[in-house]
Amino acid sequence: MINKNSTFANLLKERILVLDGAMGTMIQEYDLEESDFRGDIFSKHNKDLKGNNDILCLTQTEMISKIHEKYLDSGCDIIETNTFNANKISQADYNTEEYCFELNKTAAAIAKKACEKYSTKNKPRFVAGALGPTNKTLSISPKVEDPGFRDVSFDEVKEAYEEQVRGLIEGGADIILIETIFDTLNAKAAIVAVKKVFREKDVELPIIISGTITDLSGRTLSGQTVEAFWTSIKHANPVCVGLNCALGPSDLRPYVEKLAQIATTNVHCYPNAGLPNEMGGYDETPESMCENIEEWCNSGLVNIVGGCCGTNDHHIAHFVEAAENK
Repeated sequence: MINKNSTFANLLKERILVLDGAMGTMIQEYDLEESDFRGDIFSKHNKDLKGNNDILCLTQTEMISKIHEKYLDSGCDIIETNTFNANKISQADYNTEEYCFELNKTAAAIAKKACEKYSTKNKPRFVAGALGPTNKTLSISPKVEDPGFRDVSFDEVKEAYEEQVRGLIEGGADIILIETIFDTLNAKAAIVAVKKVFREKDVELPIIISGTITDLSGRTLSGQTVEAFWTSIKHANPVCVGLNCALGPSDLRPYVEKLAQIATTNVHCYPNAGLPNEMGGYDETPESMCENIEEWCNSGLVNIVGGCCGTNDHHIAHFVEAAENK
């Protein structure tokens, strides 16, 4: 069995690593139109594709590559593939389910090529194959009048993740990142899928698992506390567990600290640039976020830091400086 755990795990023992920032935030800067999302491949597609950022791996390959390189230029150690919604369940909104394997394989290959360009002996770069939460929940009924109803089954979610993981591995992903978990049952489907594909391919990559505290109640959308979340997923033996999205760094800190107290593995956090403002934007600057990030690094709270919604390469450059030599 090929095992890529050792290099990455050993590096985590030596220093704090930095994950990249938001892909969507960087894509927004390009002001893309419907035709940009379609490209030549989808010129006659029967549904609008604007907003389907994952499809850009096929139609705007060079742009996605440039975004990865901007983050690598900023000094980060890990870049995520542009595959947050590259699963059959989410892609069904655009009638592009049949492209999911190709999306994931291509996304990983784009990121891998960028990492190989920037990697050195002293600073290797890693591709994290991103598995988002899908746009369905297994734990909560979407129908108030029918608590037992589900839009999707556990097996359907698992099979969608299996296809993603196969594509990510074939494209060259170094890590599997199960992220932005608002429903831990969805994450469990992802874990089952990841382990199954590892057995099929006789390979074992490091697994990172990242939950989302949806508000100041300190719970996931499906109602779990940080303690319950960790208890539910620790059987996967992730190389790192943590929190991302939803809140800014100051609001997330107590939950990261709680997780650091109970987790028997490395801990990470990549917060939003604050809460969305009335225009849907994010107000936290690289400097304001970095005050929190630097304190986390100095206090030994985290092993990996990065940015989620609203963060860009400028935020990450500050985080790299804060984590340096820690």
